[in-house]
Order: sequence, then C-alpha cells, then structure tokens
Amino acid sequence: MSAGSLRTPTVPRRRRTDEELKTVIAEFDARLAARLAADPTDEPTADEVAAWAAEHFAGSLAVACSMADAVLPHVVAQHAPGVDVLFLDTGYHFSDTLVTRDIVAADLPITLVNVTPAQTVAEQDAEYGPRLYERDPALCCQLRKVEPLARTLPLYEAWVTGVRREEAPTRAGTPLVTWDGKNGLVKINPLAAWTFDELQTYAVDHQVEVNSLLSDGYPSIGCEPCTRRVEPGEDPRAGRWAGFTKTECGLHT
Repeated sequence: MSAGSLRTPTVPRRRRTDEELKTVIAEFDARLAARLAADPTDEPTADEVAAWAAEHFAGSLAVACSMADAVLPHVVAQHAPGVDVLFLDTGYHFSDTLVTRDIVAADLPITLVNVTPAQTVAEQDAEYGPRLYERDPALCCQLRKVEPLARTLPLYEAWVTGVRREEAPTRAGTPLVTWDGKNGLVKINPLAAWTFDELQTYAVDHQVEVNSLLSDGYPSIGCEPCTRRVEPGEDPRAGRWAGFTKTECGLHT
C-alpha cells in the first residue's frame, strides 16, 4: 500500500480469540524475562519490538499517532509497510497538527485512518452547549477521543502507541507489551523506555516529520483549546488541561 493512502476502517480484521492473543503476550513475556535474567539492562529495542509486532500481527496492526511527530509510524512502517495509522480527528486540533498529519500520510509508507467522533463539533455544541471542553473536559475527551478510538480498535488484534515512561508518573510502569482489557486487544509500546532527547535524535537522524509546535513551547500537544505553552522547568505535560486536575485524556487509562 503506497504512502498517502487513506481509508475508513469498516471491516473487522480480528482473526484470533482473546485467549489466543493473550498467549502471544505470554510468549513475549517469557522470552523477555529470560533475556532480562541474563542481562537486566538488555530490554528489547524499539526496532526489535516493532519487528515482533509486524511478525505476529501482520494485517491486523494499527499505530496510534497524535502527530506530534512521525517517529512511531516511521519505526513501525520499516517492518510493516502500509500499516494503518490512526489519527483521532477531534475537530479541535491545531492547524500545525493537521499539516503534520498530511505530510506524514504523503511521506511514509503508511495508511492514514482518520478516526472521527460520532458528532461534529456543531452537533456536540447543539446537544451539550458550546465549549464543552471548558466545563467538562473529561466528557469532551470521552466523546471526541475515547469513544471514537473504542469503536475502531476492535477491528484490529493489536495497537501500537508512543507512550513513554518518562512522560508522567502515571506512565512510569509502562510495559513493552500488554493486554488492553478496556479495548480487548494487545497493546504495544515500543518507545516506552525512550527519553524525549532520544525521540528528537531519532527524528533528526531519520529526517522524520516533527510538529512545528514542539519547538514553540508545546512539548505535549493536544487539542488547541486545552493546550498551552509550557514554561521552562515545568513538567512537559503541564500545558495540557491547565487549570484542571485532569492529566490524561483517557486513552491510556
């Protein structure tokens, strides 16, 4: 499948039962445990995890990408060309993010899947009132991110995310491979051990597209109304839902 392809996910691709998929995870965990027993520092690289994912979930693998950068799609597409890359088009993104999405779709050997909410922004405003994100950001994220992804993920056996352990205390224990009980499929986090500097280095070394907002004070990029610039010394995710106790959109919790 060539770069720049676009499709709407409608046909379920699930071939194996939950128990069969959990067996694949158990086999990975057993090999990982043996490897770490021999050398506790020898965790598989992102490239190795991506190769494993492509081997075990060929044709039924999705990559979730927020379009802060194209590092994760680039890593996975080296082993699974044409892989579906899911972008949650909330209707509230920065224009820079949409530009990044379009460049990634054109430049990489991936299939962009634009995942949209059940309601347009106007329809949501009519039902819940304008600027729901100001009054109930959790509900807004549920409607525009969590529910659309939950409708899409069951079409696959596994999804790949860019979650990294250093991003937040809630992500510190992120495993490389796990069972996503909420969505009912395998969840793979090949970049879990990476630092932000390693992410940037990879992007430079491989000339991967990076969202221009990252160099403009936005180390963590969400929807425009709910994301502000981060001051020097602040937590990288301090600009997300500023003024609220909310720290996660709900996709990874």
